Amino acid sequence: MLSSRSLFIGLFILVAFMARPASAGAFRDALGRTVTLDGPPRRIVSLAPSITEILYFLGLGERVAGVTQYSTYPPAALGKPKVGSYVNLNIERIISLAPDLVIATVDGNSRSVIETLEAAGIQVFTTNPRNLFEALDTIALLGQVCGATRDGAAAAEALKVRAEDVAEKVRGLPRPKVFVQINLRPIMTVNRDTFLNDLITLAGGSNPFSEEPFAYPRISLEEVIRQRPDVILVSSMDRGGRFEEARREWLRLEDIPAARNGRVHLIDSDLVDRPSPRIVDGLEEAARFIHPEIPWERP
Repeated sequence: MLSSRSLFIGLFILVAFMARPASAGAFRDALGRTVTLDGPPRRIVSLAPSITEILYFLGLGERVAGVTQYSTYPPAALGKPKVGSYVNLNIERIISLAPDLVIATVDGNSRSVIETLEAAGIQVFTTNPRNLFEALDTIALLGQVCGATRDGAAAAEALKVRAEDVAEKVRGLPRPKVFVQINLRPIMTVNRDTFLNDLITLAGGSNPFSEEPFAYPRISLEEVIRQRPDVILVSSMDRGGRFEEARREWLRLEDIPAARNGRVHLIDSDLVDRPSPRIVDGLEEAARFIHPEIPWERP
């Protein structure tokens, strides 16, 4: 006997294919699949906070039919229907929103979810940016897919100019050791396969833990002290006074150059860990912390 979930998906497949008109455009996604659309999508479900930010950045907020739980920016996204967290999605909820396009991430979204949505006749376009400039290329690509080609290309190019300006200003300068703390207890940092590592490098720093085997390794206090970082950036998705307290704790460890010279800073994880347009804001902020000797323009 079919479950109610299977029956729901089966009925949607039948309706979707009966109503499907001739295609008008084809786009290659991050999985190498060709996604065919009948025209600019009017009901888009975003399966990651970064994708939600990009859609609003492109002026497509009115077309967003659903978002994931932690899509908190811009504030207008808070009022959109929720489809679960990007690692724990509610397939029935997504289907019930009747999207003509779902935009997913290879890294964060389950392949089985993508396949189930496709089986239900829903077009799913995947993205997979691996560094800052690929994140900016994704903005232009989603502009094409969603019918905002000119706006997407212009916006991505303007952000690239800002990022290249940072990279040019720090070129040839000494590279301070930068320790990034992304979790308080246990202490966790990032390796070379992360957006944060890419930002540190572009901002003119070096990550002493870049060669760790895991993307987000646990690090002991003794290991941090042994590396003697010149700069410490404390970043977290959580908010509140605990992170200011963590900053003060680092500043007490005067054997570390970063503490001795007062170079321990808080940085907003939403700016530096999401492949969204605001990642360039994060790059600029990181560069100001890493190279304060440069006369940066304030935001």
